[in-house]
Amino acid sequence: MKKYKLVIFDMDGTILDTIEDIKDAVNVALEHYGYPVRTVSEVKRAVGNGLRKTLERSLPAPVDEETFGQIYSYMIEHYSFHSADKTKPYDGIVEVIRKIKDMGYDTAVISNKKESAVKDLCEKFYKGLFNYSLGEKEGRRPKPYPDAVNYVLEEMKIESKEAIYIGDSEVDIETAKNSNMDSIIVTWGFREEEFLISKGAKTFARYPGELLEILQ
Repeated sequence: MKKYKLVIFDMDGTILDTIEDIKDAVNVALEHYGYPVRTVSEVKRAVGNGLRKTLERSLPAPVDEETFGQIYSYMIEHYSFHSADKTKPYDGIVEVIRKIKDMGYDTAVISNKKESAVKDLCEKFYKGLFNYSLGEKEGRRPKPYPDAVNYVLEEMKIESKEAIYIGDSEVDIETAKNSNMDSIIVTWGFREEEFLISKGAKTFARYPGELLEILQ
């Protein structure tokens, strides 16, 4: 008998390799406003708490709120049209999620990306594979707050102990803890394994198929 009923996935760095499109959006905005651009490695370290925080971490120094709002709007405008130019699923992950569904699990995606982008990307790459897809939305605190997770649990009438959270970053580790659920942390995303261990990760999947072995 399965221990869990619901598998919740993070998006960026877990089921989708989005870093190139995020980097391009950040750099288009930085360059437009006269700031130095960032490398993939730098942007990887900046992601995890939504695009607003990614931009904030990518700026060389703090700016006033009005200036930040202008830069952020420019970045979001670009990203809204180019969020899937280079984005792609990690090798093997689509088939793994399909098998997870075949095993009888319900599934959801919870991201700190804007909810419209989350739904668009799920429709493009994972059509029909998730019961719920949630992102940043006014009135709902972002991860690592448990708000979005709790919403899905309440909607599906599932207790936290009956769900498991899969992600790739310290934000996901904290989200699982704050939601009182077990977690699996993947190592193909945006953080190094040593760093994830230092943040309290216990159970790892080092390739997509290993998720199936853990969830059996």
